[in-house]
Amino acid sequence: MKFHDTIAAIATAQGEAGIGIVRVSGALARTIAAEVFRSPRGVSPTQLPTHTLTYGRVVDATASDEIIDEVLLGVMHAPRTYTGEDIVEFNCHGGAIPLTAVLDVVVKNGARIAEPGEFTKRAFLNGRLDLAQAEAVAELIAAKTDLSRKIAVEALAGKLSDTVNGLNDRLAALLAEIEASIDFPEEDLDFMKVETQLEAARAVQTDLTALLETAAEGRLITEGANVAILGKPNVGKSSLLNALLETTRAIVTDIPGTTRDTIEEMMNIGGIPLKLIDTAGIRHTDDIVEQQGVQRSKAVQDRAELLLMMFDASQPLNDADLELLKTAQSSKAILILNKMDLPVVTSPTALLAHCPKKQVVETVIPQGKGLDKLKATVSEELLGGELVIGESPIVTNARHQEALRRANEGLNYAIESLENAMPPDLIAVDLRISLDGLGDIVGKTTTEDILDRIFSQFCVGK
Repeated sequence: MKFHDTIAAIATAQGEAGIGIVRVSGALARTIAAEVFRSPRGVSPTQLPTHTLTYGRVVDATASDEIIDEVLLGVMHAPRTYTGEDIVEFNCHGGAIPLTAVLDVVVKNGARIAEPGEFTKRAFLNGRLDLAQAEAVAELIAAKTDLSRKIAVEALAGKLSDTVNGLNDRLAALLAEIEASIDFPEEDLDFMKVETQLEAARAVQTDLTALLETAAEGRLITEGANVAILGKPNVGKSSLLNALLETTRAIVTDIPGTTRDTIEEMMNIGGIPLKLIDTAGIRHTDDIVEQQGVQRSKAVQDRAELLLMMFDASQPLNDADLELLKTAQSSKAILILNKMDLPVVTSPTALLAHCPKKQVVETVIPQGKGLDKLKATVSEELLGGELVIGESPIVTNARHQEALRRANEGLNYAIESLENAMPPDLIAVDLRISLDGLGDIVGKTTTEDILDRIFSQFCVGK
């Protein structure tokens, strides 16, 4: 990318809306605006004070000042802008035609179309954001739940970066001490004892490990989980799906085998985005179509992070039920005993006899009984209970997780070397590996191709 260019893009989503924004960033932003913007007061955008809105029109000077749109022009002077450069924003009428026309006339006057993520990449390269904060912008835009939004906002504010930089500073101080002992072995200096170095390294490792351990929950919050509803025909699977979604998504009848294929819908439970998968009832059947549905139901089990296994309290356990219970023993599963308003033939005790370590939730789906407990149990199974955002950051990014793993591995080697009284130059090599891993998170040691890969996943206007 050519970062001396002035770039432009439509910064708002496609479709009709009250307002749409064309964003321009770079040294020529205000000069280009002066070419295409006409204010009734005759004020040039190059003379407007920073962080102001001015009413006017966008015109095409090459077509006798043909009016393109009526706009509010936002002017922001560097460096107090998103990119750290001069920015102008044309707040246009929110339709594809006026926005495209305004963008075209801006490009005609010296800007070029921005590449995906280029505004945020410039913010990173200009020191407005570090890499972890820049990635939080994309995570905030893509947030599926309020919990993932909160985590992204905290990362954008620098919560993760501050923690990583703190670990980096502590390791850098330890490395400086070790390198000083290498460079000045004959000097009469009071170097840190090996026991003190070990203590410092282990303290960093404790905090680094604690941060790394948040990654599993963090990825679950941002990426979600597949949750499959399994059970024999007519046990209430589709009714459960409809009740959880609070809408009629699946057809419900008294006829066994009504659901022939999987039905997938998204919902949020406890801050976790879940893909609920309603499956065909598992049973032996001669119906070719239903056989396909049963095979797909069994295939769903392999890709689901959690299984909701339903049983009919008014019926005795049959072979299909026993097969499910056998699967539950080696899977993350919740046992749901439905139709508890009818005379009970199968009790929770009967299910626990086969799966003593599983939780049983009793439900009456049409009356909504047991649904709140089921939601709480789902959250507990996936997150180990309610996730509370505290002072410590949560790692939600796979790249950050891998970088932390490398940092932890390097630190492990350094600690082993210290414990075995290895030469200090070998310990220094291990500490540099750890520092490089931490540096990758905030962009201190990240290569250009990795930066390109990260920012290419952004939308064009960001």
